Amino acid sequence: MVAFYGEKREVLSSAPVAPQAQVQRIPVYTTTEAPVGYRIERTIGLCWGVAARSRDLLSSTVAGLRTIAGGEIPEFVHLAETTRAEALQRLEQHAIQLGANAVVGARFDSTSVPPASEIFAYGTAVVVVPTTD
Repeated sequence: MVAFYGEKREVLSSAPVAPQAQVQRIPVYTTTEAPVGYRIERTIGLCWGVAARSRDLLSSTVAGLRTIAGGEIPEFVHLAETTRAEALQRLEQHAIQLGANAVVGARFDSTSVPPASEIFAYGTAVVVVPTTD
């Protein structure tokens, strides 16, 4: 997984955001170490983002009925995608607070504690610079 600066990302909050907050983004995420074209100049340390969401009663009821027929349950897929995006956004903000401009070794972990689902995004906050090769 690699995302570069300028990529459109879903904004989870409907609250107004200051223009400066929208501009400051982590340019690189990767599940590996330094991506091609970059080298790690400084390792800052562990960074993370946690999101927990619960299902509403209507979605849970509809999803429960869908389990009878089997197959994909769109209500649960939407919940997982929304929670993952929120955890990733929080990971990014934590990395920025630590002074990083990249996150390497990014991973996700999840757990379900009824009635909520939790997704934990974590990685190593680093400062990367373009290679001069």
